[in-house]
Amino acid sequence: MVLSGIQDPALHPIYDKVAAGARLSREDGGTLFDSPDLLGVGRLAQMVKERLHGRRAYFIYNQHINYSNICVNGCKFCAFGRKAGEPGAYEMSLPEVFEKVEARAHEPITEIHIVGGCHPDLPFAYYLDMLRGIKARRPEVHLQAFTAVEVAHLAQKAGLSLPDTLAALKEAGLGSLPGGGAEVFSPRVRQSLCPEKLSPEGWIEVAQVAHGLDLNTNATMLYGHLETVAERVDHLVRLREAQDETGGFLAFIPLAFHPANTGLSDLAGPSAIDDLKTLAISRLMLDNFPHIKAFWVMLGPKLSQISLCFGVDDVDGTVMEERITHMAGAQTPQGLTRAQLQALIREAGCEPVERDTLYRVVVSSQ
Repeated sequence: MVLSGIQDPALHPIYDKVAAGARLSREDGGTLFDSPDLLGVGRLAQMVKERLHGRRAYFIYNQHINYSNICVNGCKFCAFGRKAGEPGAYEMSLPEVFEKVEARAHEPITEIHIVGGCHPDLPFAYYLDMLRGIKARRPEVHLQAFTAVEVAHLAQKAGLSLPDTLAALKEAGLGSLPGGGAEVFSPRVRQSLCPEKLSPEGWIEVAQVAHGLDLNTNATMLYGHLETVAERVDHLVRLREAQDETGGFLAFIPLAFHPANTGLSDLAGPSAIDDLKTLAISRLMLDNFPHIKAFWVMLGPKLSQISLCFGVDDVDGTVMEERITHMAGAQTPQGLTRAQLQALIREAGCEPVERDTLYRVVVSSQ
């Protein structure tokens, strides 16, 4: 029997749960990943997406600033990070950061997205002055800055508690945290790939402390390297449990691993099928996350467009000058225009909605 376009009989009990708005189990997550019925999994995810957002698909007019790639962690999956003095290492002075902001002061940007490495030497004042200086130049712009890993690093460097660190950053202009650095929560994988990095428990703690200070965050998962399906599902379940506690996560962004120029360059990275399935399953498992985002910089504009039929309701934004993924061999453009994003969304049969960081409508294009 074919049930509402779902070919795989193993998905029928999950269809019943989705239709009833019931929470999926860890075992359901495994069943979804194991299913060969990609279109069936996508159909289930679309049921949830349409229930939440109808035909709307969101994008943002934003700017990325990667202030430094000097980092103490040395993660094997990262092509961006460098040790101080290594070829390709860089750090931007505050005037250089402000020059990036001023160069686009004429554009209707609503968010500046700021992330970098865990720099061993930059003082806490650098980060506070960066936020204050950007706010002085563009007071209307929301600053989404610093992963949980960076925040924990700054707290250690400054000798402050997490609440005091985040409160100081907020006072200086921080509006939200972007969600990177979660990678995959599996202890087995992290011991192999990033043993020096902030632990999963530490990452979740930073996010939840931020939520307690009315700072929203996003969440991510880096997939397509050494992790198993069970480890992906566990990551999603742990995020869902954390969201049950604080409710401060805005969006989940699955990040497709790019192997070029990393310590895992012998791996192939995820396939397009895996990308679409992971996005769809994220929508199904994370029932308490408002939004699922396809980061077009990693997936490419075309696959991001298709993902709008697989449970995704957000394609990120204009971006402009992203370095982290491009240093890992991404062949995608450095940025897209508002018109290109609107066309991408419309061609997928969706309604483009320009949003700000907190998903308030800026421009709704019919």
